[in-house]
Order: sequence, then C-alpha cells, then structure tokens
Amino acid sequence: MATVKGPFQITGGVQEYSYYTMKGSDKVFMRMKGGPSKERMKKGAEFELVRKHQDEWAACVLFSRYLNQATSAFKKMGDFNVSPVWNGMGKKLINLDTEHVIGERWLELSKYPQALEGFNLNRNFTFNSVFRAYIQFELNKEAQSLSIKLPRINTQNDLYNVRKVSYFRLKFSLGLISDIYFDEEKRKFKPYQFFSESYPAMSVMTETEWLSTNELISEQSFELTLEKIIPTDVMSHFTYLVCVGIEYGSVGFVGQIEPVKNTGSSKIVLAEKAE
Repeated sequence: MATVKGPFQITGGVQEYSYYTMKGSDKVFMRMKGGPSKERMKKGAEFELVRKHQDEWAACVLFSRYLNQATSAFKKMGDFNVSPVWNGMGKKLINLDTEHVIGERWLELSKYPQALEGFNLNRNFTFNSVFRAYIQFELNKEAQSLSIKLPRINTQNDLYNVRKVSYFRLKFSLGLISDIYFDEEKRKFKPYQFFSESYPAMSVMTETEWLSTNELISEQSFELTLEKIIPTDVMSHFTYLVCVGIEYGSVGFVGQIEPVKNTGSSKIVLAEKAE
C-alpha cells in the first residue's frame, strides 16, 4: 500500500513500482518491483554460488551461538547486540579457509584467535575506561586453568562510577569454543568431532563479593579450572576465551544488594589456541 506523505510525496507500492525514502535525503525514490523468484534462487544455475555462500552462513550463525554460550553472563553487561557482529566475524573467518571449496569451508577460530582478543561488549563505556586497575591473567593450557590476580584497588582512582552507586563486583570466566567443520556425509556444519557436539562451547566463572565503591580494597587471587571433557588429541581445534566484567549494585527492597541495570561493562581479554 502506498502512503502519501505530502504534496506529490508517496511511499510504498503502486502497481509495479515502489516508492521509498533513504536516510540522509528528503527525496522520494522510485524503482520497479521485481527480482528473481524464490524458486529461481533455489534451483537456478546462475545462483549456485549464492546458494553456497548461504549454506556457509549456517556456520557463521553456529559460531555466534557458541560465543553466546561461552560468554552469556558477560553479554548481559554489554550495551549492544553482539550477535550480528559475531555473525559477520564468522563470515570473515570462514573466508580464510583456502583448503575446502566454497559451501564446505571450515570456520577455524583456533587459527586466528586474535580476531576475538580484546573484543569489547560495550560501545559507550568500555571495560578499561570503567575499571582502570591492571588485572593479571595467567593461562595454564595443560591444566586447563586460569589464575587471576586482582591488585589493590583505590576506588577513587581505579573506578569510573558513572551512576554514583554504592557497590561493584568483578566477574571472570574461562571458556572453550570449538572450530566448526563441514560434515560431508550429513551435509551440514558441526562442531569439531562427534564428542564435542554436546559441548561445542563451555565456561566456568567466578566473581568477587560486592565491594564498596568508596574504599581501598586489598589484593585478591582467584583460580578457574575447566572440567577435562575434550580429549587432548583434538584440543588444537579449540580456542580458550577469558572474559572479565564489572557490574554495579545498590541496596534492594529487603536490604540485599542487587545489580543496577545498564551499568555493566565487559570484554574478552584473552583468546588463545587451546593446544
């Protein structure tokens, strides 16, 4: 249905023509309706390459889904939808595979873990701008463990308490995410090897207690260890992810401390091949 927006300004469709506006312009544009039919896109020989790229998009969506699983607690501290960004990142990674044909290429994050290292889940207030003290992370691949050393925190200098709330806490996680390969027999994309299908992504997490935003806080240490589910001989097809986040809290209705919405910040601080 066409819509009249003013004198001689129409948007919508009229017979075989479409009228529309574009951001940044006050003009109304016109084009003829048309394009290939759904059946032609599905079976036409001229769209074979398009279909193969569409097939690979399934791997990109899996990649984003696995990242969501490994970072779920930290996504909640973010301020934008990272899934479309991770879908696009997956497409760039799958394009790097030169060993397999288009439509069957592998998405191997383990070869390019630097693509995720330092990824911020916030655009307005990134983690390093909100929490300024230096945290030490030491990854032990053989033990599948992570040591975390939190320095003494001077909240007046090391915190950017945007909302001026009374409490904060830090969260840490150690996770694994599988590469994605194309199963030629089943003609579908899957996590690497059958035994990882139930565990394409996993993580363990720890956190500090709620801490005051108006005092000096002593040094603290934490240790995270993953359950050794994935066999050692295929760990080269997995990537370790280390995440850190901060959230602020205030006293709730019955006296307990509760997180304040839209005050968190988080990032992926470390991404390394698991082998």
